[in-house]
Amino acid sequence: MITMLNCGYNFIHKDGITIDRPAGAGNYAFVSFRTKAELILDGKLLTAEKNSYILFRPTTPHLYREVETPFINDWFHCDGNEIQEFLTRLKLPLDTLVKATDPLFIAGCIRELQSINRLGGPLRDQIIDFDIRSLFMKLSNLMEITDLPEKTSRHFRQFSELRSELYSSPQIHMTVEKIASRVNLSKSYFQHIYKELFGCSVVTDMINSRLEYAKYLLENSSLSVSAISRMCGYENDTHFMRQFKRFVGITPSHFRSRRSTNVQIIDKGHIMT
Repeated sequence: MITMLNCGYNFIHKDGITIDRPAGAGNYAFVSFRTKAELILDGKLLTAEKNSYILFRPTTPHLYREVETPFINDWFHCDGNEIQEFLTRLKLPLDTLVKATDPLFIAGCIRELQSINRLGGPLRDQIIDFDIRSLFMKLSNLMEITDLPEKTSRHFRQFSELRSELYSSPQIHMTVEKIASRVNLSKSYFQHIYKELFGCSVVTDMINSRLEYAKYLLENSSLSVSAISRMCGYENDTHFMRQFKRFVGITPSHFRSRRSTNVQIIDKGHIMT
């Protein structure tokens, strides 16, 4: 189990602060810099830019202090017998400054850790263990985005929110031009950034969002194919059925009929799905 030793969310050091650990923290220390800082890591002077983070090994000598005031950071310390192996599997860089692709995500995770820790309860330690693992896994997953050029990765959070809207409201018609205008970008540049970030075009995501919703309704409702077509934003049934067949590989009716193959007949005439 990974245990959290202490935690600080949105710590504001009005007059600045110097954290000096010549022998390391003795545990894994995660620090998210909300403002610019100066960092001495194993004797080397580095600049921790705003919205960067670092995970220190327990024995790594380090010092950090403000470059400007107020100095603001989020942090937590953790330890456990399993943490070293877990971090090795994730290939999460240690003792390395990393530019945060989504700094608000990190802040939200640390705020939640602090809240759960204060709340207590019989499951607190298990929840904290899961939350820390989840944070580290998500940071590792985002490393690929971080490797993109700065002009691309800086759009990540805003584009992610737009993408979530597409999937949560598949029935709403929005042109690419209109979506691009929301982030003050030209249509062509918006499409380029979108493809760089998510590996597919925004039009593909629009189609996927509608078809994912359609598949859910086909499997979990008794609505007609025509009604589902309208609920997924299609103006006519023919277009819906053709697009479904093209991208899913079978017709909506065939897709729905497969549900019956998951029904098992059991004794005394009862059925179980």
